[in-house]
Amino acid sequence: MSDVTVQLADFSNRQDRQALQDLMQEYATDPMGGGEPLSPIVLETLADKLLAYPGAFSVIAWRGDTPLGLINTFETLSTFKAKPLINIHDVIVTRDCRGMGLAHKMLVAVEQRAREKGCCKLTLEVLEGNERARHVYREFGFSGYELDERFGKAMFWEKPLL
Repeated sequence: MSDVTVQLADFSNRQDRQALQDLMQEYATDPMGGGEPLSPIVLETLADKLLAYPGAFSVIAWRGDTPLGLINTFETLSTFKAKPLINIHDVIVTRDCRGMGLAHKMLVAVEQRAREKGCCKLTLEVLEGNERARHVYREFGFSGYELDERFGKAMFWEKPLL
């Protein structure tokens, strides 16, 4: 994958906007992304929402003009460290390129940006059944989060509002 470049996305750029739409739609329709396509309005407005959202940044992996992967992130604050942190929200690698080290290459770019921003950590969520992704994340240095082993690892919960 030496011919792959990873770049910070510029969602005011037409090519990056299209890559976002294509990669997000592929992710959404994958069983690990829920298996349902994103609505046309979400696809149409997502780039503008990311552009306007303070602390959001994305990286895209390219081979020439072909997007192969995407990571969307959001900067927030660790209240226990009083320092910024980066939450990795989406990690997408096209079906044909999985297992080739693209996620690792993109994670390196995200970590570099987080270090430049003075962040104290990276966070992400992963499905229990996504063994391939869990392996990649463990290899990169991620682990389950716990303050005290007596109380177990943190769990990610949600309450849908829409």
